[in-house]
Amino acid sequence: MLEKRIFLCLVSQTYGMNEILKDAENIFDELKQIRRFLHRNAEVGFDLKKTTEFIEEKLKEYGYEPKRVGKSGVVACVGKREKGEKAVLLRADMDGLPIQEKSGVSYACKSGNMHACGHDLHATALIGSAKILKEKEQELKGEVKLLFQPAEEILSGAKAVIADGVLENPQVGCAFSLHVATGIDLPCGTVVVPKSGVGAPAADFFKIQVKGKGCHGSTPQNGVDSALVCSQILIALQTVIAREIPPSETCALTIGRIESGTTANALASDGVLEGTLRAFDEKVREKMKKRLKEIASGVAKSFQAKASVEFLSGCPALLNDKSLTKFIYKRAQELLGKENVFSAEEFGQGNKELGGSEDFAYIAKEVPSVMLAVGAGARKDGYQYPLHHEKVRFDERALPVCSALYSYIALKYFE
Repeated sequence: MLEKRIFLCLVSQTYGMNEILKDAENIFDELKQIRRFLHRNAEVGFDLKKTTEFIEEKLKEYGYEPKRVGKSGVVACVGKREKGEKAVLLRADMDGLPIQEKSGVSYACKSGNMHACGHDLHATALIGSAKILKEKEQELKGEVKLLFQPAEEILSGAKAVIADGVLENPQVGCAFSLHVATGIDLPCGTVVVPKSGVGAPAADFFKIQVKGKGCHGSTPQNGVDSALVCSQILIALQTVIAREIPPSETCALTIGRIESGTTANALASDGVLEGTLRAFDEKVREKMKKRLKEIASGVAKSFQAKASVEFLSGCPALLNDKSLTKFIYKRAQELLGKENVFSAEEFGQGNKELGGSEDFAYIAKEVPSVMLAVGAGARKDGYQYPLHHEKVRFDERALPVCSALYSYIALKYFE
């Protein structure tokens, strides 16, 4: 059982501990300070002024010459590339969510935003890796590109940085990223290496706008109730997965926001539903998008209203490269010990277990890539809330592990 695994790799006195992990443990206090600043100042989307400026200053402090990319992203390089050699990209996202934080931690964000998905840990870990790699630059046998990416939560940041040339000058040959996990039975600091192939579903954000006819609440026959239409569309959409998608396919349709009206004694003329579609298979994805439009329009028409569907942003399924996955599984075990690194099969995850989508998928479409999962708060240790929850908390002991993973994989890739 995973709960019975003894987690040794965070204890700095462990005999035979990897040198890179020791380096990461030695800057643990600094990593905590960095992470708490980013957490306290959570920002969203591309509007990352404090976050971006802070990361740039840290990189300059370590001897880098950071550059802006994709509106508010940051990129910096370390090492030296041989002629014809391609760089390794280490990527961390850094945006938060528009959630009012209720975690209870002393450094909680009070602006109405929250790092509820752990991107503050990702960015901090890559900052830590930047420091380690700069100090070991002479040992690097190639060039490493560090990417701090904006707007992952709205699935737009990766596209923006790619369009701005992040995979060029120097040209990137492969990419590596990680994501922390909390609120599950994965001990802090342990790692799950995915299967090759599809590792995360494609996703599409959508908005359905309903046009009815407002009137006084005492004469409903004179209007078209947009609230009623919205509720009927919500119910009807559930039949797509229940009756039109084969049970062998894993997908999800979620309505996260529904709004109509501003007062109790009137029928509202306008209503809106917002949600997401997720699927592993592109044909299933396209079918769900087509049926969403047809059902929304058809249901609205049957109630004498109109409905329009707009797809706001999205990303394809994330593909983990086969040879790179094997390489990282081996290197992660070297770094952390076999008892702290699991394959997806060992952890009980299959390729078709639906999880959060990732716009890192856009980078993975362009170059061989892998994304790992790192434990940052197990349920048995009191971390019961999942990602995107207003009360979610993270175990900061995962920070040195993440920094070490970024660093070790980069150093070993060129050997």
